[in-house]
Amino acid sequence: MFARATSEPLASLVKQIDEKIGENSKLKAFVVLLATDSKKASSELSELAKKHEIKHVPLTMLGEPDGPPQYDLTKEAGITVLMWLDGKVKVNHAYKGELTDKDIRTIVADIPRILE
Repeated sequence: MFARATSEPLASLVKQIDEKIGENSKLKAFVVLLATDSKKASSELSELAKKHEIKHVPLTMLGEPDGPPQYDLTKEAGITVLMWLDGKVKVNHAYKGELTDKDIRTIVADIPRILE
């Protein structure tokens, strides 16, 4: 997951994915906060991890607001969720604005696609 900001909907998504990883060790995930203020980003990620008891999902940051060039992330998207299987992207969701509960359910429902 690539996010431009932390939020409660993002935290909810990360928590649900963290729980799925706890149930199935074949799953792996990470969050990359795209931020130029490393101190602020580090503080926000630490708070998110502690408040939501994230155990299995590394929360990281990258000081490039556009994300890694090779990923070609949509610049308008506040969050992009990519799921890979055998080096191929199987799921790609990009959201402008806040995630909704429906968005989160859609993302979580796609997890089995990478376990096939």
